[in-house]
Amino acid sequence: MTETKSADFFEEMNQLNDGWCKAMGLRFTSATRDEVRGELSIGPEHLQAYGIVHGGVYAGIIETLASVGAAVDAMTRNQTVVGLDNQTSFLKAVRSGPLRGTATPLTRGRRTQLWEGRIHDEQGRLVATGRVRLLCLDPGSELAGETAAPKPNV
Repeated sequence: MTETKSADFFEEMNQLNDGWCKAMGLRFTSATRDEVRGELSIGPEHLQAYGIVHGGVYAGIIETLASVGAAVDAMTRNQTVVGLDNQTSFLKAVRSGPLRGTATPLTRGRRTQLWEGRIHDEQGRLVATGRVRLLCLDPGSELAGETAAPKPNV
């Protein structure tokens, strides 16, 4: 990946698209350090028992877009990022059509970043919003909560 502030990494992100993104069908349409956009077409795999999009889909889209944006920013400092908190609000039920999400930074510090996400339906109505707080990790840092357990005295 090239390292410039205006670089758009959406093609690279779509090529790396595996795991959750692949399972959900999330495609990136833009991925810069200032904004990340993505979309998916709602299918039966996105619906809960009442036939509306599951809240986890909205939370997952927002977290994914925010994480990609934070990672693009952090890589300029040779850092990686991990999510610390995702607060997503569901505003309107959706049953079909495309969902389009956008994430933008609210703060970008050396240690943490806060990103805001917004998801719209095909009529352009705002259907979910959220904020994701991320921790910036220096090379070789251990992930939070993954420190070795103390060894017993024998």
